[in-house]
Amino acid sequence: MSELVIEPNNHVTVEYELRDNAGVFLDGSGVEGAEPIEYIHGYGMLVPGLEAALAGLRAGDEREVLVPSEAGYGDRDEGLVLEVERSHFPDPNAVALGDEFVAESPDGDELAMRVVDIRGDMVVVDANHPLAGVTLLYRVKVRSVRPATQEEIETAAAEFDEAHEHVHGPDCQHEHDISSVGRGPRGVN
Repeated sequence: MSELVIEPNNHVTVEYELRDNAGVFLDGSGVEGAEPIEYIHGYGMLVPGLEAALAGLRAGDEREVLVPSEAGYGDRDEGLVLEVERSHFPDPNAVALGDEFVAESPDGDELAMRVVDIRGDMVVVDANHPLAGVTLLYRVKVRSVRPATQEEIETAAAEFDEAHEHVHGPDCQHEHDISSVGRGPRGVN
């Protein structure tokens, strides 16, 4: 077994299985076409509760990690459920339940949202992450731990800085321009 432990600036590969608090399978590296998680430790590339729980583990270690919503994707914010006029969407007649869109604010920030209800000319969108408010149960096995290269560290640091330039929340001081909505994916990891 390797003596190297998971700590900042290490490249880590983890096999995982993710379930919600009811035990329902959500995702995992064992799913066909899925890959283990690879990340640089210490740069917020994972949900905070999982990253904190992995610190100190070695290659070969296995663990179950319970991540409460506040240490995962956050609590649900009903203020992020919005009614938008159907005419503000790129193709108003094609809007359907479950569609995912990205709205852009005047300063260029993007906010992912999905359609949760359609009421005539009004469309209800939810900008919460699909796992907001959910307690997560990860089963993980550390496959490898190695020092990250300087390039990997620089990339992780740049992505961390970019991701934290603007955080949406109750103090968000700008409007999101739904007229520049475009279809886009939403991830779970």
